[in-house]
Formats: sequence, C-alpha cells, structure tokens
Amino acid sequence: MAQVPQTFLDAVAVRTWCGLALETLGRAREEIDAINVYPVADGDTGTNLYLTVESAAAAVEAVFAGHAAGSGPDGRPTLSDAVRAMAHGALIGARGNSGTILAQLLRGMAQVLAGGEGPHADGPGLREALRRAADSARQAVAHPVEGTVLTVASAAADAADSAEGDCGTVARAAYAGARAALAATPGQLAVLERAGVVDAGGRGLVAVLGALVETFTGERPRAVPVNAVTAAGGAAPGVPGARAAGQGAAGQGNAGGAVGAHARVAAVQAGEPVPAAGAVRLGEPGPGADGGPVPAPHACGEAATGDSGDGGAAGDGPAFEVIYLLEAGDAAVARLRERLDGLGDSLVVVGGDGLWNVHVHVDDAGAAVEAGIEAGRPYRIRITHFGAGDVHTTGAERPPRERAQRAVVAVVPGEGLAGLYAEAGATTVLARPGEPPASGELVQAVRRAHAREVVLLPNDAELRHTAAAAAEQVRTEGVRVALIPTRSAVQGIAALAVHEPERRFDEDVVSMTSAAGATRYAEVTVAEAESWTMAGICQAGDVLGLIDGDVAVIGSDVAATAETVLDRMLAAGGEMVTLVLGDDAPDTVAEHLESRVREGYLAVDTVVYRGGRQGALLLIGVE
Repeated sequence: MAQVPQTFLDAVAVRTWCGLALETLGRAREEIDAINVYPVADGDTGTNLYLTVESAAAAVEAVFAGHAAGSGPDGRPTLSDAVRAMAHGALIGARGNSGTILAQLLRGMAQVLAGGEGPHADGPGLREALRRAADSARQAVAHPVEGTVLTVASAAADAADSAEGDCGTVARAAYAGARAALAATPGQLAVLERAGVVDAGGRGLVAVLGALVETFTGERPRAVPVNAVTAAGGAAPGVPGARAAGQGAAGQGNAGGAVGAHARVAAVQAGEPVPAAGAVRLGEPGPGADGGPVPAPHACGEAATGDSGDGGAAGDGPAFEVIYLLEAGDAAVARLRERLDGLGDSLVVVGGDGLWNVHVHVDDAGAAVEAGIEAGRPYRIRITHFGAGDVHTTGAERPPRERAQRAVVAVVPGEGLAGLYAEAGATTVLARPGEPPASGELVQAVRRAHAREVVLLPNDAELRHTAAAAAEQVRTEGVRVALIPTRSAVQGIAALAVHEPERRFDEDVVSMTSAAGATRYAEVTVAEAESWTMAGICQAGDVLGLIDGDVAVIGSDVAATAETVLDRMLAAGGEMVTLVLGDDAPDTVAEHLESRVREGYLAVDTVVYRGGRQGALLLIGVE
C-alpha cells in the first residue's frame, strides 16, 4: 500500500508507523519465529512482537477515534496523545521477552516525544527519542547480554546520533546502524553462530525501524538477510554474492540452504550437535548448500541473564515463563526486581507511573506471582510451561502432545470467570476493561487449545469481527473453527453448559448456539460521564442497567437498579438466572436479587458467580 511520506513526526506519522510496523512484522513473523534459538527456543519471538505492535496500533487507533470531534489540530490527537497511547498499548499487550523489551523501547521514545513542544518532532527530536529508547530498554533488563535486541537498539541510537537532517535522514541512519549490528550478532553469541543465524529479536527491531523509514520516505527498505553468512555480507558457497543478499526470506534462495539452516536451528532446539556451516557440494541437503539467505533463527534472546558460558541455549533451565501486569509503586517494584532476580532468569520489568509489565523465567511460578502480590496488584497473569522441544527441557524426549478432538476458546472479562470457564474445560483469553484482545491473541489461544475442532466464544458484540478474523487465520492451519456470536459472558456460560465433546461437531455447535441465543443478557454499571441514552440523559455516577446492550434503566442505587432490570427480563419468562458479580459490586446485591427471585418467581433458579475485575458491577443472564 502506497504511503504519503511524512516530513515530521506527528500523530499521523505515529499512526502510519504503527500500521506499517504491524504489516512488516506480519510478513516476517513466521521467519522470525523459525530462528528463535536464544535464550529459549520456543519459536514465538515473531508472534510476540507482532502481538505487541498490534496492541500498540489498536491503542493509537482508539485515540484517533476518540478525538474525531477534535482536541488536537484538524480534529486529530496531538503527538503526545498518540505516542502515549502507543506506549501504553504496547505495555499492556506485550508478549514474551521480545515484546516486553519492545514495549520499553516505545515507552522510552514516548517519554521524549510527549514532552516536546509543538505538534510534531523534527530530526533532533527523533534522535533523542531513539537514544532514550535504547538506554531505557537496557536498564529494564536485569542482566543485559550483547548480541541481542539490546545491542541492535543501541547501535541504531548510535547511528542516529551522528545523523544530521530531518526525520527521514535520522530514521535511515538508525535503520542502517541496526542492520549492521544485526549482522554482527552471530559473532557475539555462540548459540547464534552455531545455528548460522542472526538474533531474532534484533531482526524484529530492524523490521520496526524499516517501517519507520517507510513512514518518512515512502520507500520500503530491502529485505533483511537472516542467515549469518549473508547477513555479514558474504556469498554462500556456490552462489554469486549479488544473489546472496537477502532473498531467502521471500523464498528465493536455494532450497538446500534453507534445509541446512533449519537443520542447524533444529539441532540447537533439540540439544543435539550442530552441523557445521562449511561448504558442501551443490545439491547436497546440508548446511553448506545454502545459496540464499536462510530464515534466521533467534532467541527470544533479548533479555537473557547470567553468563551463558558458550552462549548455548540448550540444557537445564527454568521450567516456566511468568508474565503479568502489575499496579505498584517504584519502591515496591525495586524490591520485586531483587526478589525475582533470585528466583529465575530472563528478568525484564518495564513500565512506570504505577503500571508495569513483569516477565521472568522461573521454576516456581507460584513464588513469582506471590512476589507480585506482595509488591502490588498483579493481573492478566500468564504462565507458560516450557514443554517438549523447548530449550529448557531438551533432555526430556517426550513425544509431541496429541491434538484433542475438540476444544472451546472463550474471551472472558474477569479472573473469576476465567477460572469458571477453565474448570469447564475451556481455554480462556482475559479481556480487561478497555483492553479488548487482538485477533493475534485469539489465534494464540486457539493454538494453545491444540485441538482439531474449536468452538470460539467472543462473549462481546464488539469482538465479533476480531474473532472472525482469528477464526479465518487458524482455518488456514487446518483447524476446524466455529464462531458462536455470543455477546456476553453469561451467554457463553449457557453455551458451555450444553457443550458435549462426544457429539458430532455440527450438532454440538448448533446446541451451543441455541443455548446462547436463548439467553437474554444484561449488565449493571456506573456512568463515567453525562450522555444521551435510550432511557434518557444520564449523569456521571448514575447507575445504568443495560439489557441486550441498550440502556434500559437509569438509577442511583445498585440493588434497586439491578432489581428493576431483572424484573423486566423475567417479565418475558425464564427458568434460570445467572448473576456474575464484579469486585466493586456491593456485597449484599446478590442476596437481595436471589431473595427477589425466590419471592416473585417460584419456578426460577438462581446461580451466582464471582467475576473479579470485570468492568461491570454485575452481569445478569436469563435463560
């Protein structure tokens, strides 16, 4: 897609950059995943970077939508608005080691750009932002290792420092410096050299900087070679040097070369001896026959800790990756860093102003979470076990896990419901208030479910298109997916209640869809501002009762408003009432509503669940 070059860095340029970065990482995601060998060869660096940028881009788009009436020039957000949204979106959506560090890079840039005067930043402003980004990312990592994305970021900032001119000139210099540093990474980490590839996290950062160049110049930089030989500028054996420069990513290199490089990566991932990268006869499938650049293996390896000895990624190591968002003060986070540093490795803590993203590899996942609880309020907790084939468990020769026949993947608005859905066998994606999951996160959840057939429950009318995009993507991977358009978590509960994995897939989907459709849903929440509604004008602080998505009741008391909503819903009949209480709901509201149902509706049963931090005070379902 042709882009209009941007002379300065303003809100529109930030929006363009995020969109181009997402497109670029989308094209390179599988290549980057394939080169993931350090510090944990779990094959997800490209995906984690993509999901992080997707969250950043979505946050920027939300700011533009919110400023349609115009708080900035021409009805657009200011540069400060845009970069703060970008950094916040990346922070809350960061995935894995690589995504967490990228989030801190973007935050470092935002700290500079949001504090400037005027509607845009020029070349010197961009130089300063890139320097702050590199320095802050390095500070966020407990034990920085060279040959990783940190090295590439520092090189980009160094090159930008010497550039004189506008934003396009500075971006070109940063990109060139990053490319050169990326090519040198195999000489800094032995595990990359043995695998014959460059660092994957660094490769992802080069892609993001390439998108920045395209934003300012309208020109897409040439492909980045990922094979260690071609990245360093040399020709692979038997291939002219001109052809060896960066075509493997597009599938234009010699097939034998791809086999050779992937064989080396696979050996690293399996903890086996790595084939040498020396020359062999053309046509012989092996490491020396790679004519063109080869999809480069890397490590999540942006934030490895400690002395890696020979730089290897194989061997014993922590069994779990733990990630969570944390609301805490600076002093508590400083203590948390010390505590987690003693528990494991690959420690990265990024953020500030009371909100942090914590990433660590540990053997005791519970202790890592407990440390977060002591420091503040952790949420969106993700714990991943490094399974068979991962670098930390290469000694265990377990067979690949067999796919389940059928699974349910559901988006849920609170930790309490996540537990309830999980107990019923569903794979869950937690959606915090104001933080809807991106399509890539739903794709990852379907992959985690590891089933041949998947039923997808978005549980939100606003997520239907996002869920449809995710379903379309995983269908290309051979998974049979049915999307049930549930608009509330209580409809999802009804669908899950009739789910029978032993039934034929089509019959199960029809039954679940029917149960969801027969469930009316409502929520009770508090108005944040004055607004027009279907029930009249509400003021900030009013209690709102929404039925099937529309405001039906405006009140001042939670229990009274909820009772009115429930009465209206039961006026049309019903057999079962489901109540899901949020953390901020009054303790007595559930008892009050249960009593109301017992006294006024003799044939109706009631079930109550705790939803946690779900946004709404109360969710109501009537079947």
